[in-house]
Amino acid sequence: MSATTDFCIRIDSDLKEQCESLYRELGTDLTTAIHVFLHQSLCVGGFPFEVRLGQPNAETIAAMLEAEQVAHNPNVKHYSDVEEALQELKE
Repeated sequence: MSATTDFCIRIDSDLKEQCESLYRELGTDLTTAIHVFLHQSLCVGGFPFEVRLGQPNAETIAAMLEAEQVAHNPNVKHYSDVEEALQELKE
């Protein structure tokens, strides 16, 4: 068995209490849950779950709105396929 070491983190007390309660209901404790998280991180080579923003950031939302406006603007030239658009770019 390998040597152990102390691992200290600062965490919001409410979050800690909620997690302790959750893991207690699951029949384990917070320390074991952290061990599982760390072992799974090693197994998968990163976070053991998908990490992403829940929604697009402001810049992406602005670009999406602009694209929507362009798509519905009758004054903007539309192309029926990529070849038609590329041909116009070459001219």
